[in-house]
Amino acid sequence: MSVKKDSKVEEPLNWKRELFEWLKIIVIAAAIAFFINTFLIANSKVPSGSMETTIMTGDRLIGSRLVYRFGGEPQRGDIIIFDHMTGPGNEEIHLVKRIIGLPGETVDIKNNHVYINQSQTPLEEPYLREPMESEDYHFTVPAGCYLMLGDNRNNSADARYWSDPYVPEDKILAKVLFRYYPGIKKIS
Repeated sequence: MSVKKDSKVEEPLNWKRELFEWLKIIVIAAAIAFFINTFLIANSKVPSGSMETTIMTGDRLIGSRLVYRFGGEPQRGDIIIFDHMTGPGNEEIHLVKRIIGLPGETVDIKNNHVYINQSQTPLEEPYLREPMESEDYHFTVPAGCYLMLGDNRNNSADARYWSDPYVPEDKILAKVLFRYYPGIKKIS
């Protein structure tokens, strides 16, 4: 009778090799996360109530960086993440607002309503939390730029109050798709 010997022989643990394998995994994971966050998605935390009740203070959002890169044009009503010069010291920060004015349009805010291109009918805005109370404004949106307003108009530091009310298209980072914290919710 013959006894079969196991051909596997346990090798002693090589700590240097094990550490190298772990470092490789961590570097690859970090590179993938960097690629995804730089080219595919934008992750943003909402610091204020300017978009309530659509988006609440403290919500964490995911936006698609690809929507506008492959032929899609920003549309009125899209909620976007963008960079804009605002705030103390006029520094550039990430903001989340809704597109109201498109390139080449005139936007008038009068009698607490928004009018596009001298229309006699105000823009329908079912997302507003309450009726807007605003001074009258007139904007002529330059080519390649957009006009942004918050959904919580009575408590939003938006284009009406910025020294430069227009956002160039190249400053748009992503179209907001959904909230992932607290709880998952599609944003529109």
